[in-house]
Amino acid sequence: MIGIIGAMEEEVQSLRSSMEIQEVKEIASMMFHKGILFGKEAVVVRSGIGKVNAAVCMQILADYFQIDAVINTGIAGSLDAAIDIGDMVISTDAVQHDMDTSILGDPIGQVPRMDTFSFPADAVLVAKATEANREANPDIHTFQGRIASGDQFISSQEVKDKIVELFGAKCAEMEGAAIAHAAYLNKIPCVIIRAISDKADHSAVVDYPTFEKKAIEHSVRLMEKLLLKL
Repeated sequence: MIGIIGAMEEEVQSLRSSMEIQEVKEIASMMFHKGILFGKEAVVVRSGIGKVNAAVCMQILADYFQIDAVINTGIAGSLDAAIDIGDMVISTDAVQHDMDTSILGDPIGQVPRMDTFSFPADAVLVAKATEANREANPDIHTFQGRIASGDQFISSQEVKDKIVELFGAKCAEMEGAAIAHAAYLNKIPCVIIRAISDKADHSAVVDYPTFEKKAIEHSVRLMEKLLLKL
């Protein structure tokens, strides 16, 4: 069983419309749609925005649906000049850029007393997602790298530069690291897939609404190819 999490309704409605739905279950105010998607047993759910919603959603998938792997699909702001709006980033690992106990001696981003600084993506899922995107969306570029998550929409060049300096991340968003964190605790393979909707700088407020729809279309095409490979 594969868990598929999107933060927003727009990100999951296209997947649901392609799904042979067998069960709908509401848990913690989230609607979990279980069934067959592109030939695979899957659960599709909108988590809601932010790290707490994302982590709660991931834990429900682990406990109630006992998923074997989780894919988090969505959109993000680019932190790398080489990554343009419309391109796709596949996670190698994820960090929480707004975690800061540096006053106690921890590096910024370190969850205190955790045995890891970043939460790794599953290598097999990363490779298959990368291959799937190159096949599904040959008109855009595919990147692998670190994803930085925090409970803020990044629209400041100064904040963007700081995240890049501290973490070397490829893109910034608001859920991925929380899902990767919960997957790590549950020992469930995970990958985060992010279509770039803006440049995470002063232009982000203008770019995001314009390119959101196209980014989601790229994500849905990738998901179909990826599930066929799993």
